[in-house]
Amino acid sequence: MKVRLIVLVVLFALVTAFTFANWSAITAPTQVSILVARIEAPLGLIQLALLVIVVVVLLTAMVFQQVGLIREARRFAKELAAQRALADQAEASRFTELRKYLDTRLDRLDQGGGSPDETLVARIDRLETALREHIDHAGNSLAAYIGEVDERIERLVDGKPPHN
Repeated sequence: MKVRLIVLVVLFALVTAFTFANWSAITAPTQVSILVARIEAPLGLIQLALLVIVVVVLLTAMVFQQVGLIREARRFAKELAAQRALADQAEASRFTELRKYLDTRLDRLDQGGGSPDETLVARIDRLETALREHIDHAGNSLAAYIGEVDERIERLVDGKPPHN
């Protein structure tokens, strides 16, 4: 923007210098037609006045355009802020819903009603009990076999015939 401003200032200075250098020619009276009549007036001064009017009109239009763009940018910024706030709220509500869902799932697991951990522990307890019973039964059978073998050995040592 500074480059444009510098160019405009330089152009304005050149036009001003040209105008002052040729002021006598600009203000020299000449025959000018205004479409309905002919008058004697300085043609250069009339053209200079028209140039100033056109520049003022263009600058005014540019200022109004800039003001409109600034207003539109502010409106867009407000809409963007509102949309951002709405998105943040939606994200927060999603996190809240996720938290509630996880809390209910964890509460359901903590209550023990059919929790996989408790079911597994109960099954392991049943298997342990069955294994202990089987080991006790195997131990009793082994003790009976050992007792029978011991009795046979004693009979053989005492010289008694084994009884079947």
